[in-house]
Amino acid sequence: MTPAQWDIVRVRINPEDRDEHPAIVFSPDEHCAEITRPKLNVLDGTTRRSGQPPRIHEVQLNGADGLDRPTVFSCAYFYSVPRAKIRGIIGRVTAARRRQIGRRIVAVFRVPL
Repeated sequence: MTPAQWDIVRVRINPEDRDEHPAIVFSPDEHCAEITRPKLNVLDGTTRRSGQPPRIHEVQLNGADGLDRPTVFSCAYFYSVPRAKIRGIIGRVTAARRRQIGRRIVAVFRVPL
């Protein structure tokens, strides 16, 4: 299994986490394809109670992206995770959500365009 950019995977971001969480692979495809590279960049996801809208730095994904339930992903921090810790591909971010994530990252990091 070689994940690609925009795949949604399961990974334990922090060693002390009890469960694996969904994460969006953000490393470019060229980086993902080189299996000698030991780490990939991901955006961490977490389940949010219904009725709570995403915060200014988050984007919500759902079943259209392959997730079981609505999940928010923080665009304010990139995690570098060992490739070996990725436990499977569970979905893929839709084109509309990719644009939304890109806009959110530009806004959060105040990238001048």
